[in-house]
Amino acid sequence: MSCGNNCSCGGNDSRRDFLKSSVATITTGILGGSLLNSFTSCNEKKEDEKVNVLTHDGKLVAIDKSQVANFKPHISEEDVRKGIPGKKFVMVIDLAKCDGCGKCTKACNKMHYLPSNKEWIEVLEMQDSPEMAPYYFPKPCMHCDNPPCTKVCPVDATFKREDGIVAIDNERCIGCRFCMAACPYSVRLFNWTEPVKPNIVETTPPPEHVFQSKKGCVEKCDFCPHMAREGKLPACVTGCPMNAIWFGDANEDAVTCYDGTTTKLSQLLEDGAAYRFLDELGTEPRVYYLPPTNRTYNAKEIKIETNDSEK
Repeated sequence: MSCGNNCSCGGNDSRRDFLKSSVATITTGILGGSLLNSFTSCNEKKEDEKVNVLTHDGKLVAIDKSQVANFKPHISEEDVRKGIPGKKFVMVIDLAKCDGCGKCTKACNKMHYLPSNKEWIEVLEMQDSPEMAPYYFPKPCMHCDNPPCTKVCPVDATFKREDGIVAIDNERCIGCRFCMAACPYSVRLFNWTEPVKPNIVETTPPPEHVFQSKKGCVEKCDFCPHMAREGKLPACVTGCPMNAIWFGDANEDAVTCYDGTTTKLSQLLEDGAAYRFLDELGTEPRVYYLPPTNRTYNAKEIKIETNDSEK
């Protein structure tokens, strides 16, 4: 059957063949076949298995199952300052187990690309009285629930998140160091020189990124929020072979240590007669300490053994 209008295409079948060949020719000529390839890949993707993923802000997203391991939702500035919903992070340090090895500090430095002369978690040698044996005291930021540092910052560069973390936004920090003067724990550091930035690619915005060092700004222990957002432990916890550091969520009443052991936070604090450093100041720290009772390690003996081994 002819299509009429003096058309020489030879009918509907010929018209369809003509259109198909024309589109293919134009597409291949202009786009080099890329459009056709995309059509093909789209058809292939339809065959891929889809899974529903719940993002941190409560949105349900359907993605290819093969991409689940690499899928990371976007973290906005508002999300960073608000923190992780429903969480209340807490740390417990068992002074009876700490042998002063400093591996927690080394792990922290490695995680945050800090030089060896900078410590976000300092391990101090303590002795309560001449009659008592000395012990080691790891001292990170206390992430206080009533932090004096946030109250004196004139630009809101240091702030308290809903998940318990006290963070610093180095994009806002003006280097006035008021927060350092207000902190009774002396855990904040000031960058006087330009740090050597590592060759890394950061996918999360400040201040929840791994590399925080910036000349003219303050920095400190951050509880590794980028790890917590993925359900992982901070570097200091996974770096402590003595299981002296516990980390977890107070809302879940659970904390975990280096070997993966998880226990009830409330029971650990009660059984161990936990206390908070300088709690009388009213800062309400989120770091608890178990006193150095029945400890195996004596600080002076360890120091002597270390010196002897070095000779």
